[in-house]
Amino acid sequence: MMKSIRLQFLTVCLATIATAQPAITVYNENFGVVRDTVSLNLNAGLSDVSYSGVTAQLEPESVILRDPSGAVALSVVEQSYRGDPVDQQRLLQMFEGQTIRFLKVVDGKEVIESGKIIRAPSMVTTKNQYGNPQPKQLEPIIEVDGELQTRLPGVPLFPSLGDDSVLQPTLSWKLHSDKKAAFDAQLSYLTNGMSWKSDYNLVLPEQGDAVTLTGWVSIENNTGKTFEGAKIKLIAGDVNKVEPPQNVRRAKGYAMAMADLSAAPQVEEKKFDEFHMYSLPLATTLRDRETKQVEFVRAEHVQTTKLYVYEGLKTSYRGGLNLNQNYGQNGQPDVAIYRELENQEENGLGVPLPAGRMRFYRMDDDGQLEFTGENTIDHTPKNETIRVYLGNAFDIVGERKRTNFYKHPSQDLIRETFEIEIRNRSEETVTVKVVEPLFRWSNWEIQAPSHEFEKTDAQTIEFPVEVKADGTQTVTYTVEYTW
Repeated sequence: MMKSIRLQFLTVCLATIATAQPAITVYNENFGVVRDTVSLNLNAGLSDVSYSGVTAQLEPESVILRDPSGAVALSVVEQSYRGDPVDQQRLLQMFEGQTIRFLKVVDGKEVIESGKIIRAPSMVTTKNQYGNPQPKQLEPIIEVDGELQTRLPGVPLFPSLGDDSVLQPTLSWKLHSDKKAAFDAQLSYLTNGMSWKSDYNLVLPEQGDAVTLTGWVSIENNTGKTFEGAKIKLIAGDVNKVEPPQNVRRAKGYAMAMADLSAAPQVEEKKFDEFHMYSLPLATTLRDRETKQVEFVRAEHVQTTKLYVYEGLKTSYRGGLNLNQNYGQNGQPDVAIYRELENQEENGLGVPLPAGRMRFYRMDDDGQLEFTGENTIDHTPKNETIRVYLGNAFDIVGERKRTNFYKHPSQDLIRETFEIEIRNRSEETVTVKVVEPLFRWSNWEIQAPSHEFEKTDAQTIEFPVEVKADGTQTVTYTVEYTW
């Protein structure tokens, strides 16, 4: 974990430049760590240094500046961060109340005229009729020849930039060195505006269930800075990051994996503290407002299984005695389709897969790929099972109804019977998992089941039911609750 330092603010003016390759570690949830090199030429004692190669979303408290060799006793006495580089609106605000020149074109000729900036354009917060805050843009007010107008008369020509302005986000320090020294210092800091995610494309053949899996990682840079030739790493794991109360978030990174691609540079993985770190094989330029995509896993012949699941009653029951006689009767007809695969080496995978979106395609008989569904997965370690919901079956329908209900007049007992019919109108035999919730009480007993069932948790059972092509199967059972 990166340590942070708290510094006071000071405006200084000596510029330096970075000379080495920058490095970026990207976390999910819109933040990252930037490491850069700042060339320092220090006197013994105090020196003023400025560096304008940082991002526009830098977190000043997270800055660390150090001599990586440890040869110089370097300490930061004061620090200042300016993250508001000038633009036209900022310059108009700086010269508010003053008269400047404006360039405009009249009849094809450039004309210069003067105008006084009575009010510069700005964004203010007002309240609407319900008392809620809402932003409002204030127009400029310019006085020209004794008249006020609410637009710029032309392109503003400013007399100077001003001593208290910066062209780029800038860090400035007052540094103390125990001796005169020239060296490359390492600068590290947290910045918002970076994120990464993973996506998977799984292609099924015209017939069969073995897929070709391709995984992509997408890195987004919205920091306000372009990184030239940067080494990029991704952190996998749940990394806690404290945010202000009004914008609390839990920052997450997820694992990425690399298949055995002997002809291509490979992503390198290693354990880092309690997390996993993955390094992209090649340095790359990551421009501001750019999304960079890299293929990070490819696997052939990954066997999948299609599952049909019927949950006639989807209940939100979370425990407690339920004596409502009318509860649990509203069934629904949809039979869900899932694709399931084992993340094992024997199945062509066996690598940690980061959370992301899985898209499935099927090859048609004309050689074209057709999209068949998608959903998201959580980060999945190796040797675990992935199950993805892809939609509802068209030709398979379920119907659930209660056929009997009995509550004992004096004993603490309820007995009810259910009938679940599965109709298969397709041209092939299918197996449907019929999922039944036991939603009244924790003490229950199944009586007279028509099919074998499996207890999947304390209050759920499943009936695997084989239904022949254009056939019907009916599941019946009685459940008795006592308390």
